[in-house]
Amino acid sequence: MSTARRTEPALRLLRRAAGPLSGWPAKSARVAFLLGRYAGRRHRIQLERLRALGLVDAVPNDVQLTVGAIDMLRFWISPAAADYYAEQGIDYTFHQVLRFLDDPAGLGDPVGFFSERDAIIGHLMQVVHANPVYDLQLLMLHDAGLDALERQLTEMLDGTHPRAHSISAIVEEPDYHQRLLDYVRVFRADPRSPPPLRKNIEGRFDALERTFGSLPGAMRYFCRLPKRWPAGLAHLRQVHGLLPELAEPEPDSGAEPAPGKEKAGRRE
Repeated sequence: MSTARRTEPALRLLRRAAGPLSGWPAKSARVAFLLGRYAGRRHRIQLERLRALGLVDAVPNDVQLTVGAIDMLRFWISPAAADYYAEQGIDYTFHQVLRFLDDPAGLGDPVGFFSERDAIIGHLMQVVHANPVYDLQLLMLHDAGLDALERQLTEMLDGTHPRAHSISAIVEEPDYHQRLLDYVRVFRADPRSPPPLRKNIEGRFDALERTFGSLPGAMRYFCRLPKRWPAGLAHLRQVHGLLPELAEPEPDSGAEPAPGKEKAGRRE
């Protein structure tokens, strides 16, 4: 079984992802909403909810959050995705264009604390995730977040989701939504259950997945970063890959778990 992403010509995929012109005012409104959240303080509320849920014992300040988001994007999200799409024979840049046309706001928040619930769900359905746990834990910060994800995945599978036509122009694995739905149900029953990792992760991006694949792991990394802008900017200039001393230790390494590690809800 193949997908539209693999069989349809580029121009048709662009049209499908963009959707009708009547949908663009709503897309523009979602971008404006996201920018408004960047200017506000709602992300601090979300971070404190992480602590209240017991997922983390400490939360990063805004310098650590910014520097950590850049590190997560440049060390983990982009390299692992580019590697996967190269392996699949899919142009990574064109893939990002399709994602932008479907939902411009979906590319504007690598950490997810500034996004509304349905933007996180749309992102999960757009992209074959290296590890979905981070986003599932994000949805725990939103009312009925996992309920909404399960419902929308079911709608994607039966073709009734309002974005089914555009999202199906992006996703390249035909069974991705079913696999994700199956795991969401497993995760809701047991958040510690091993996540389905994308096929290019194990053995190639292990330390990065361990560090950034869950919210607790990522927040521990962020909290290890400099707290003030001069040192944070120096880190961005001087550090060009994941430093071992900042990475999550291997489960059998004998290292003491960082605070909150037993609550990470992922493979440990």
